[in-house]
Amino acid sequence: MSQEMGVANVAKTLKEDNRVTRYIRQTRDELRKVVWPTREAATNLTVVVLAVTVTMSAFLGLVDYIFSQAIGLLIR
Repeated sequence: MSQEMGVANVAKTLKEDNRVTRYIRQTRDELRKVVWPTREAATNLTVVVLAVTVTMSAFLGLVDYIFSQAIGLLIR
């Protein structure tokens, strides 16, 4: 009876290990399918993201300044 329990515990442990192993294997396989950008493409996309970020922050800062001045005039 105890031998059957031992076999069941080993089988359960192997099943759990197989889940983790399977997950890692599938993740690795999926990452191999990814088409990674070239260094030039990554650099160009980074420049675009930085330019949009700086432009939007300047725009939102200007809008904030205008609204704060307008509210200041209304409160006085």
